[in-house]
Amino acid sequence: MRYCKLAVAALVVSTSLVLFPGCKPPAVDGTKPKIALIMKSLANEFFQTMQKGAEAHQASSSGTYELVPNGIKDEQDVTRQVQLVEQMVGQKCNAIVLAPADSKALVGACKRAIEAGAVVINIDNRLSEDVLRERGLKIPFVGPDNRKGARLAGEYLAKQLKPGDKVAILEGVPGAYNGVQRKIGFEDAMQAAGILIVSSQAANWEADKANRIAAALLIEQPDLKAILCCNDSMALGTVAALKSAGKAGQVQVVGFDNISGVQQLIRDKKVLCTVDQHGDRLAVYGIEYALELLKTKQAPTDRESPVDLITAETLK
Repeated sequence: MRYCKLAVAALVVSTSLVLFPGCKPPAVDGTKPKIALIMKSLANEFFQTMQKGAEAHQASSSGTYELVPNGIKDEQDVTRQVQLVEQMVGQKCNAIVLAPADSKALVGACKRAIEAGAVVINIDNRLSEDVLRERGLKIPFVGPDNRKGARLAGEYLAKQLKPGDKVAILEGVPGAYNGVQRKIGFEDAMQAAGILIVSSQAANWEADKANRIAAALLIEQPDLKAILCCNDSMALGTVAALKSAGKAGQVQVVGFDNISGVQQLIRDKKVLCTVDQHGDRLAVYGIEYALELLKTKQAPTDRESPVDLITAETLK
């Protein structure tokens, strides 16, 4: 990989990306670009699917770029994810496609990556706009409208319930943008239908923690009609809690992510619905955009990716 030795005073990008004011990208001078994909917990099937999708895309692209996929051990290992970003900078990656575990804590690492000459694309969980503004950064977000997706699932659930029924929400990691938006989407649908949200607690995206919270909720709220989970891992934990409590099929469960394990539970009528944000394509959207920017150097904008409601009917 060849880098310029002459510094350029400034480069102004007008919309959603800050590029390092330096060398001509390898994608322009013919060198194969190196793209880092940094995900959240690879213990989560959603991110395993994301990695497989990215690797399939790279393989089908006849080796036109090099892919370096990485992930962290669990959803809250923010320090390790910061280290991964810095490692990818050290390996002179031309672009970093990042699904941040924390919407604020990763901004500093992204700034250092940009200053080192990398293009940074934000996927899955949006970086904090306030912190980006404070740091003088504009980084494009490529991903779904999580609020819209959760609202679709909430509206589908509402058709199975009646006004005054009680439901609970299991949230993701506190402060994570995508989790916050999913919670708001669920709230939108429940409030519109006159359904009561009697509890909303953070289960940190984890099946085990969701299991414990759901088990307690079933005791505290014996007339609970549904539990809306901000990801499918928490839905799996909730289904297990219902089975242990002898309430399988008595309390509706809603998820988000459309992992394969939840698809079977939907077929078995143990989960009502989930939302597909197309995890196998989500990283690909970011990679394709990074390659485009390396080649064209055009000023980018955010790009919204699709979300779809998944029910027993759609899985037939």
